[in-house]
Amino acid sequence: MEDITRGGQFLVKETKCENIFTPEDFSEEQIMMRDSVKEFVDKEIWPHKDRFEKKDYALTEETMRKAGEMGFLSIAVPEAYGGMGMGFVDTCLVCDYISGATGSFSTAFGAHTGIGTMPITLYGTEEQKQKYVPKLASGEWFGAYCLTEPGAGSDANSGKTKAVLSEDGTHYKITGQKMWISNAGFCSLFIVFARIEDDKNITGFILENTQDNGISFGEEEHKLGIRASSTRQVFFNETKIPVENMLSERGNGFKIAMNALNVGRIKLAAACLDAQRRVTSNAISYANDRVQFNTPIASFGAIRAKLAEMATSTYAGESATYRAAQDIETRIKIREAEGVSHQEAELKGVEEFAIECSILKVAVSEDVQHCADEGIQVYGGMGFSEDTPMESAWRDARIARIYEGTNEINRMLSVGMLIKKAMKGQVDLLGPAMKVQEELMGIPSFDSPDYSELFSEEKEMIGKLKKAFLMVAGGAIQKFGTDLEAHQQLLMAAADMLIEIYMAESTVLRTEKLAKKQGETNVQEQIAMAKLYLYQAVDIVTQKGKEGIVSFAEGDEQRMMLMGLRRFTKYTNMPNVVGLREIITAKLVAENKYCF
Repeated sequence: MEDITRGGQFLVKETKCENIFTPEDFSEEQIMMRDSVKEFVDKEIWPHKDRFEKKDYALTEETMRKAGEMGFLSIAVPEAYGGMGMGFVDTCLVCDYISGATGSFSTAFGAHTGIGTMPITLYGTEEQKQKYVPKLASGEWFGAYCLTEPGAGSDANSGKTKAVLSEDGTHYKITGQKMWISNAGFCSLFIVFARIEDDKNITGFILENTQDNGISFGEEEHKLGIRASSTRQVFFNETKIPVENMLSERGNGFKIAMNALNVGRIKLAAACLDAQRRVTSNAISYANDRVQFNTPIASFGAIRAKLAEMATSTYAGESATYRAAQDIETRIKIREAEGVSHQEAELKGVEEFAIECSILKVAVSEDVQHCADEGIQVYGGMGFSEDTPMESAWRDARIARIYEGTNEINRMLSVGMLIKKAMKGQVDLLGPAMKVQEELMGIPSFDSPDYSELFSEEKEMIGKLKKAFLMVAGGAIQKFGTDLEAHQQLLMAAADMLIEIYMAESTVLRTEKLAKKQGETNVQEQIAMAKLYLYQAVDIVTQKGKEGIVSFAEGDEQRMMLMGLRRFTKYTNMPNVVGLREIITAKLVAENKYCF
């Protein structure tokens, strides 16, 4: 039990590679599930990409029904309500591999299985769960989630939709406007949030989408990407909801919404992974086939660098997402073993790792966008054409940085939640931060370190990057105290440092575990990717650390902190980045796909 890391503790506690879960640890059952999902996507979704791009909403609905028949909509639903009752890692695995072909289906799937179904399984009464969840799990019904309003986006609790209790006390009448509602065009059930009287917080309700109940819809939105994902405004005009359809308690809607977002964030990261794999594989295949100057462009260094970077960010995203997914699953099992109900265990398990969920949402959504952008560049002029898969991949990727909380919100949340955990004594930031200050005042060691073991220097570097974050965050807290949240640019810089530390450490730990299992000589490409990702992480921590320090420190304090930052980001043996990329690309080009 002492090896169980709690949320946010990665920053102050060393994690051993044996204690993280990696994609190479998938069980036979998980591999069978993965292959089943891939077969479904390759048969039912990928061949019809052009129809999805032409806004074939009926195809999205039809494919969702097929996914329901295959059981893919029920992975996370407890068996008592018609689901498979599988673990959190399984849920992320299915979300990962079912989302790679098109963002339209990915969004419909994610909205239904996540925010359309999960609030009832986690917050519903037994009667509500028995009545609604089996229909949602099977795909007989589809769910939608009505939270966002024209004046309430990131500030979700500021919604104006009203719920008024009827005179006879049997139902609420809901009046208001919701926008950007995924699955609105074909859903059977809404999770709706409204305010009762002048309550401080909104309340959640379960609403069946029936005729003649004051529900009307806007036209389908014309969007940059996810074109066959049904997205409409929904208007409620004294729409009746039985009092027994209140979800959880009065005023608990904001809490439901925030916890749904925590789960949604890690699932969104998972949903970007197979998109990255497919984009990378397509780019490699095209680069091998495309001949210029009598040579395949895959042999040109400028293209090879792109392919290596695309594969590396994909590998890093996998490493961090499955590490966090298993940490959440472990925490859920611990709570269940203590006698807590499954729904309470899952809520608290995900909430425990909310920092990591925000980190993943930001990192992987930005990596998939960059990957698709580079994919277009590898294709050149053809990449800009609708005839190739890169153009739609790039458009579909763009929404990932906006929904489940914008990346700006999630950056600030990740640091804000870490500080709150420290205030509550759940993560000891103060002790390590004080040690860093003492180290800065002391004389640095000039001993020659022993780097004979694999990743010994890299792990030391990750430890130093953690010190750099503690130095900047500690200094900022000392300077601004509780006013720190008003300094958003400083929080954003600190968040980028935090993100890179988690992503780099996850990648190194996965590869160390793999090397111990398979031997270093058999995983040279993965070793190269881990070193390449860390090198770039060090650059980002250096840049963002400087930006943070000079924004709040002056004079001797600033000079000392900048000197500390240089010490904490200095390699003893600088890696040959070009050489690392070559090792990675040689394997990719030979295999003609993303092969890790």
